[in-house]
Parts: sequence; structure tokens; C-alpha cells
Amino acid sequence: MSQQQSQHHVHGSGGSISIPVSEVYWSLVDKADKKFSKIRDLPYYERHRYDTYFFKVFKVYTELWKFQQENRQKLVEAGLKRWEIGEIASRIAQLYYGQYMRTSDRNYLSESYIFYEAIFTREYFREGLFQDINLANKQLRFLSRFILVCLVFNKREMVHQLVNQLKLLFDECKRVFQETDFREWKLMVQEVVRFLKADTAFMNIRPLRYSPVLESHLDSLSRAGAVVNIRNLRLRDAVLSSCHSNELKFSELTLDTFRMLQCLEWEPSGSFYQSSGSKIGASGPNRTIISQDIVDHALPSNPRKVVLYRPSVTHLIAVLATVCEELPHDGVLLIYLSASGRAVPSLSSPASDEKFLDATTKIISEFHLHNVSSDVPSNSQFSSLSVNQPASKQKKDNFLNDENNCLLFARHGNGGLNCIYPSDLLPFTRRPLFLIIDSESSMAFEAISGAEKGEQAALLLSPRCSAPIGANDYSRQSNGMLFTMFLTTPLQAFCILVGISSSEVDMGVFSNAEKLLSSSLNDWGLALASCDSLSPVWAQVLCDPFLRRLLLRFIFCRAVLSLYAPTINKVEFIPHCFPHLPEILTPEASTVQAVMLQVAEIFGVTKKFIFPEEVTFAKSRKNEVQ
Repeated sequence: MSQQQSQHHVHGSGGSISIPVSEVYWSLVDKADKKFSKIRDLPYYERHRYDTYFFKVFKVYTELWKFQQENRQKLVEAGLKRWEIGEIASRIAQLYYGQYMRTSDRNYLSESYIFYEAIFTREYFREGLFQDINLANKQLRFLSRFILVCLVFNKREMVHQLVNQLKLLFDECKRVFQETDFREWKLMVQEVVRFLKADTAFMNIRPLRYSPVLESHLDSLSRAGAVVNIRNLRLRDAVLSSCHSNELKFSELTLDTFRMLQCLEWEPSGSFYQSSGSKIGASGPNRTIISQDIVDHALPSNPRKVVLYRPSVTHLIAVLATVCEELPHDGVLLIYLSASGRAVPSLSSPASDEKFLDATTKIISEFHLHNVSSDVPSNSQFSSLSVNQPASKQKKDNFLNDENNCLLFARHGNGGLNCIYPSDLLPFTRRPLFLIIDSESSMAFEAISGAEKGEQAALLLSPRCSAPIGANDYSRQSNGMLFTMFLTTPLQAFCILVGISSSEVDMGVFSNAEKLLSSSLNDWGLALASCDSLSPVWAQVLCDPFLRRLLLRFIFCRAVLSLYAPTINKVEFIPHCFPHLPEILTPEASTVQAVMLQVAEIFGVTKKFIFPEEVTFAKSRKNEVQ
């Protein structure tokens, strides 16, 4: 290699300076590494604070990537390895994915996929893989990160291809190297296999994301919301977290938070139905295809989401405070918390009814002793249970340590250090709040209704007890929480409840049920919008497609569990919402029961439900007329 070939000319005030190409390259690598280490561990929240950091580090990596492309031959001759090129590409992909997690901007997710897919097809880490344990670990890390991106990107075929590669590579690494060096990867392989077993094709018959092709049209949503003379709010931010013992997860995404994450995003029109089997690289015409696959410029931007994996309570509260501070004036903050708790006694007998009322009285009285009272009137069915007792320090201490009133955000409860109490969320009711609690302790959070600090909160609370599941192979540890499933994949949740497994589902039958449910949910939404008795809390979020869909699916869930034979007339198995919804859409409403009967008939499971005689009679008369 001639001296001229290996020099890079830098122009400065003193003229042109010749620096070896390899020195320029490694200087850029060092600069990029330092900036990457600063941004890698930055939190996935705060709207604008870290944008400058991202663009600075990305500028350096763009310069580095371009430099190695323009000088590839010289750098290879100087000793550059293929895995080092792959390392740069992997860092860029990580930057894009991290920025997607901070912003929910699908463009960043698309770019991350492009770079990871290029690394995969060009096999940057394959050369000398089984001679260098560090290189083997790089390939394993790359595959696991690419799998995560593909899961969020909804590229199922690629996910299964990558998982097979991961298992083969892991087995070969165990054979070539010491098995003890790969224990963490054994757990990783087990995690992703279990995750995919639960997140089957059955759970992805239709996209979890909001699809303009399949859901209510945006114009109809706007017209419906305009009927009520109130402000129209939009979901702008969401904080999602779950914490259960033995819950299914991959990386730092639990199955429940993964489903909620997907549920709060737009599905680009048509992308769910396109084949993902073609090979796509980081350059060339296919690059445009993959970008168009997820980028639909006709759609609004996604609401920002913060996913927290087993956060400390103080960290969760700090994140909520930051997000609330940055919430736009027309924004709603959605908080989804799914965690273990201690449920109050079952209501299956009069004796347990008394215990339930005693427990509820205790919760409400102690809650108000905790200085959370408000002039806002309570819509709670227990608001009349007023207990006037002195606000002693002892009672406050009992409230702080009473695990019946909280969510446990740690494997081992340690009082207030690891518990989320209703009062912890009250400061955030100064802004519009949409709260979803999936826990056996959900009832405690009812006390928020009527005690808000500024804005009346919208609450969707899960049942306190888990309904008997008909599917023999179902377990909450391996399939996620049923209430969350109803909010994200309602018809699949219905099938699991009544014992229809994924292998038994007839696609034609399922499609008919899906059409009926979609049409019925749309009708319910229009009925809500035109109802004079609808609370302004619900009316102001009806124009938001994500919140509207969650509310309508809640109505479906409540109706199913209210009519399901093993749970009928048992309050502990029924979810609740606050403020209350109009009577026209309660489980007792004939229009709601008629839809439930139709869905049950489609699947042939009417015997698993108990319908009033007038509903079945009306159905039979209708069939006779037809």
C-alpha cells in the first residue's frame, strides 16, 4: 500500500495535513464510543431534554459509517475486521431503537430494523465465530436485540428465523466453549421460546395496533365526539409497567406491557398483510420498501410511551411527574399498572359481603385520613360509607403498610418502599388521567374517584378475582393477565375464557365473530357519544381512537364476565369503571346482552353463559321472522 493511498487529507488554517486513514478511522471510533456510552443509559422519558444528545452522537456515527464505506479497502488492508463494521452498524441500530422507545416515532423503528437486517444478511459476526468467545457473545447479543426489534415491528417470520438461529448458535457455543460461560444465554433462549409460545399466531390473527383498515374511521370518531359540547382530549403519553412473580418476559418487555405497547400504536394501512419473507438490506431499492411498510404519512403520530420494567416506586413516581410536567394542554396521560396485590375476601356468601364492606370502609376512611379529600363529589358506589375517625398517626402508618390497599412492585413486599398506593397517584390527577389497574387489589384504587386534585380521573379496574378459565393449557404466568388480554385482544380472551384453544379455532368462524364484535363496538361508541347522561370524563376522550377502543373493549369484557355462568352475580369477578357509564351499555342492557348471545352462538358456547329469557326469546322471534 502506497503512502498516498493510506493518507487522509485534512484541511486546516495551516494548509492540508496528511493523516493515515486508519488513524482517522480509529479516532472517529473512539469519539463515537465515548458519545454512545453517554447516551446508552439515558432514560426513555423526558420529551426534549435528550434530543440534542441523540443528534450529536448520531452525527458522529453517520460520519464514521460514511468514512468506512468510502475507505473500506484501505481500512481492510490496515487490519479492519468484518465484525468491527458490524459493531458500528449494530450501534446505529441500537441508537435508532432507543430513540423509537423515547419518542414512539415509527420511522426510528423502521431504520433500526434496516440496519439489523443488513447485519444479519451480510453475516458481519460469522467470521471466526467459534474461535473467539467474545465474538460469539457479540453474535448472541446481536440476535437477541434483533429479535426484540422484530417483535415490536411485528415481523413474525423473521422472529422465528432468528430464534432458530439463536438456539443453534447457543448449542454450538456450549459445545465449543465452556458451558458455564453461556448460562445467561440459556435463560435468554428459554425466555424468548416461552414468550413466542404465548404470543402465538392465534394472538396475532389481527394486529394489536390500531388499524384504519379494520377499525372505525377517524372521521366517524370526530363526528361522534362533536355531539357532546366538551373539550376533545388526545392520548399523548402513556406509562406502562407490570410486576408479577414468574411473569413472562423477553428482555425488559413483559407480555402484558408488550401487548399494551402495541395496542397504543397505529398500524400502517396494509402493512400487517404484506409478506415479510423477502430479504432487505441497508441499501438499495428494498430499503424504501421496508420504510414504506411501517411509515404511513397519512396517520397521526403515535402517543409516546414509557415502558418500565420492575421500577422502584420512587423511580415510577419520578417518571410520572416528569411526563405530567411535559403533557401538552390537550393531552391525556394513560397509566397502566399490572401488579400483584392482596385481594379482599370473596363475596360468595353474606358473611363475606360484610367483610368486603368492612374492608372497603377501611380503605376509604384511611384513604381520606391520608389527606387526599377533595370537593369533587365521588361517583363511587361506596361513597356513602363515610367513617369519621380521628386522623391519628397510627392510622396513617397502618394505611401505609396495609398491603390490601396497594400494588406490590417487588418480589418481596417491604411496606411503602415497594408498594404503590392510591394516594401515590393523586398528585397526577392535576392533569387528565386515564388509569388502568390490573390486580387483585384494583378495588383500592376506586378511592381515587372523587378525591382528585384537579381533573376527574377515568378509571378501568380489573376484577379482584380471576375467572375460572375453560382452556386447560392456560396459566396467567405463561399467557398474561386476562383483563389486559380483553383490552388488547378481546376475542382471543373470550375464546380462552370459554375453553377454545388456538388449535381448535376455525378461522371462518373467528372472522365472523370478529366482524360482529367490530360492528358492535362501533355502535356502542356512537351510542355513548349521543348519550346525554355520559360523564364528561368519558365524553372528552371519545375522539381519541386508542382510549375509545379501550373503553369499548372494557364494556365487552364486563358484559362477558357478567353473563359467564361461573361468575354471574359474583361482584369479585366483574371489572369496574369510574365514573359509571350510562345504563344503555351495562351488562343488564338488552342491546349488550343480544351481542353477547350472538358471539356465544357463533362459537357454539351459549351453554357457558346465562342469558335472561327475554333476550333468548327475542332472538328466537327474530329468527322466526327471518
